[in-house]
Amino acid sequence: MLISLTNKAAKKIKSLNHKNMNFRVFIIGGGCSGFKYDFVLDEKIKKNDFLIKTLGINIIIDEISLQYLSGSVIDYIENIEEEKFIIKNPYMKNKCNCGYSFDI
Repeated sequence: MLISLTNKAAKKIKSLNHKNMNFRVFIIGGGCSGFKYDFVLDEKIKKNDFLIKTLGINIIIDEISLQYLSGSVIDYIENIEEEKFIIKNPYMKNKCNCGYSFDI
């Protein structure tokens, strides 16, 4: 599978998604290590997007981000300090000290 979700991440996406929109995952440049992940609920699927259906969620990802995210697992963590989606990426080499950016 190109990208997969944990049950915890799927449950959180469903709780946020009241209009049954797609869950878009993408990489943007930035941070101290070069790249950052971002997530957004999106109605539109663009011409060069890939659609992945898993656990009742439609994940969309553009072809550029896909080359960096293939084989990744999206999870959701919730503890006393933070709540956030995280990506377990098999290609990630380095992560900055603050944990918000990475290098591939």
